[in-house]
Amino acid sequence: MSAVPAADRARRHVAAAAAIALSYQVVLRQLTSRSRIIGLSLLALVAPVSAFALGSSDPSLDDAVRLIASVGLGLVLPVVALVFAGAAIGDLREDKTLVYLWLRPMDRWPIVLGAALAAGTLAAPITIVPIVAAAALTGAGNGIVLATLLATIVGLVAYVAVFTLFGVWLKRFIVWGLAYILIWEGFIAQAGAGVARIALRKYTRSILVDRTGADLDLADFSLAMAVITPVVVAVLAIAVASWRLANQDVD
Repeated sequence: MSAVPAADRARRHVAAAAAIALSYQVVLRQLTSRSRIIGLSLLALVAPVSAFALGSSDPSLDDAVRLIASVGLGLVLPVVALVFAGAAIGDLREDKTLVYLWLRPMDRWPIVLGAALAAGTLAAPITIVPIVAAAALTGAGNGIVLATLLATIVGLVAYVAVFTLFGVWLKRFIVWGLAYILIWEGFIAQAGAGVARIALRKYTRSILVDRTGADLDLADFSLAMAVITPVVVAVLAIAVASWRLANQDVD
């Protein structure tokens, strides 16, 4: 069989925008499971229910911020992001359907970016709406609501990118992701400021503190650092995931 001319191969190569759209559509369909969405939505309701209970007792601003930081940004946000983003490519790899994207003549980074965007599309309403609603239900004022909105968006971008990398690199991404959320961020990062620098939770907490003036441990970054660093982490995570996907065997 004669070799395919380079010009023909170039014409058949899928453009980046089309590759992102294709990956986005495939992954979105894969992730859209009724049981997954219902289960995570019920988890997310923990934040507004807890906030309503707290709000009925006329809490201080510090109490309201602690609840949002621990329940909303410390539990709901990372767990929802993990389930969707880890599965974005992880599920495709495990059920052997990733090969259908892999064999198409297109770069690897659009596959990863499209998968992350699909995960973010599903995770955003399940996290942003209930967590911001929880901030409002605390009755601590508009300041905490706007701070929570910003912190949730920034955290979502970073968590989705990092957990997309987990799904590309690790077979048991849920186990490793939960270990990061519950053990590293939940316990080890509480040991000191140096260790906490590689915990995304510290950056979202810093946004809350900067915008509200509340007293919260391990939240001493400036607003600029608290916003820029997670975005940089997200870009690096997508880049590393793209490199990893391009250099691994896919069944």
